[in-house]
Amino acid sequence: MKNFKLITLVCTLALFATQQSFAQNFSDLNKSPMDGASYPSSYKISDKDVIITYGRPQLKGRALSKLAPNGKVWRTGANEAAQITFYKQMTAGKTTIKPGTYSLFTIPGEKEWTIILSKDINVWGSYSYNEKKDVARFMAPVTIGNKSIEAFSIAFKEGKNGVDMYLGWDTAVVKASFKVEKANSTVLNASKMKKQ
Repeated sequence: MKNFKLITLVCTLALFATQQSFAQNFSDLNKSPMDGASYPSSYKISDKDVIITYGRPQLKGRALSKLAPNGKVWRTGANEAAQITFYKQMTAGKTTIKPGTYSLFTIPGEKEWTIILSKDINVWGSYSYNEKKDVARFMAPVTIGNKSIEAFSIAFKEGKNGVDMYLGWDTAVVKASFKVEKANSTVLNASKMKKQ
């Protein structure tokens, strides 16, 4: 009986020590934590049109012009370049975007930002950005508000025939519009009819 109690005690202490050492391996919250946004935004709807993951840097008293300078390619967030996945075929500007995952780069400007979708995914920052890998490039208007947004933010809302993506940081808000191609449903319906 004494041996059983001793073995139980040793096993309990070993388990406790293992749990303690494992818990110490977790890192603190990232200074620019990764976040995501989707459309439709309701968590109750699993059938999404688009999802984006991105790092959320904060101003912390710094100027937006220093963090995302005008005229320079930006990773659109922090750490890894923002990554956007389209689940439906869409149009941005005059370019058709096929369903798939792309890196989202931007070039800030005073009145417009250049929105860039690149097939070069899983990249850190914009240091290796290569224009030859662009899938789409179009302009998006900027509005300047009265309220400052401390952490870089992305949100989606329903737009005309599609989805509007809003990028907000400091007092700048950029609106990029994506139209869902109506031809998708026609093509899908036609292929279903052929099978029947």
